[in-house]
Amino acid sequence: MRDFRSLKVWEKSHDLTLKIYKITDTFPNHELYGITSQVRRAAVSIPTNIAEGSGKDSDAELKRYFLIAMGSSSELEYLLLLAHELKYFSTSDYQELQESLTEIRKMLNAFIQKLKSSH
Repeated sequence: MRDFRSLKVWEKSHDLTLKIYKITDTFPNHELYGITSQVRRAAVSIPTNIAEGSGKDSDAELKRYFLIAMGSSSELEYLLLLAHELKYFSTSDYQELQESLTEIRKMLNAFIQKLKSSH
């Protein structure tokens, strides 16, 4: 069992989620139950799965939750692309979010590879 708050990948994904909430506040009202909700759920899923996996008592379970977080990051990557192409937020915001997401994905991948090699 690990303290998820001590994991840099959790911290970065939590920070990204906060940014996502702020940016999606500017999305059109008609998207509240559409893309706004989907983007937020995908973003929240990343730190949530890191936290949940950290509470498990085996590396296999931790790896499974990190893989789910990775899947959510792929979903978020697409949703951000879609929202950007719909012109719901600026290119500079899009680039900043993509850079953060890429860093998180690299960290998740490194953690997953480490867990795979420990077996």
